[in-house]
Amino acid sequence: MNDHPFTFAGADLSFRPTGALFWPAERLLVVSDLHLGRSERFARRAGALLPPYEVQDTLTRLETDIDATGATTVICLGDSFDDDAAAHGLDDSVALWITRLMAGRRWVWIEGNHDPGPVELGGDHRADLTLGPLTFRHIAAPGAVGEVSGHYHPKARVAGRARPCLLRDDARVILPAYGTYTGGLRSHDRALTMLMQPGAVAVLTGTRPLAIPMPR
Repeated sequence: MNDHPFTFAGADLSFRPTGALFWPAERLLVVSDLHLGRSERFARRAGALLPPYEVQDTLTRLETDIDATGATTVICLGDSFDDDAAAHGLDDSVALWITRLMAGRRWVWIEGNHDPGPVELGGDHRADLTLGPLTFRHIAAPGAVGEVSGHYHPKARVAGRARPCLLRDDARVILPAYGTYTGGLRSHDRALTMLMQPGAVAVLTGTRPLAIPMPR
């Protein structure tokens, strides 16, 4: 197993190579910023064409993570769809796929700034959610402690290559974007350096997650 284990706010967590976060004691899997429908939105709004398989790729990885961890709760930390139209215009096969993934487990959609959460798909819809010592929300809140969030799509560069990464310090964890074609914000951007404490760690996604001092 190539997960990166760490303890945060008293909870033993595991960061997976895909960019998902797993809380074994709660059998809880967390993913952020799926941005399903991004290629369709680009075509609809700008006429730009991206390869059309990003939804299938993202859901395949998510299904693999659910199966590998045996998660009974899944939290999607906002921006699960690229916009409202993408959430409401799901292909029937994609809607059925998501419904199948949700079946038999608790599924929490956290509201994002791109979408309010796909109400038609059911599940639990929240602005944020606190479970034990951890609070899950889309965008990091100043002064928060024990917070797990997303939104910024953090990336860090090693050996000339930028990779999505998790950022963590004693107060918060910021997850990378899980979705395909999501882009990212370099960890040395002021928006992130102002949030993360000195001594923060970046854990890069990949075949084997790599932990390094957060590049600033």
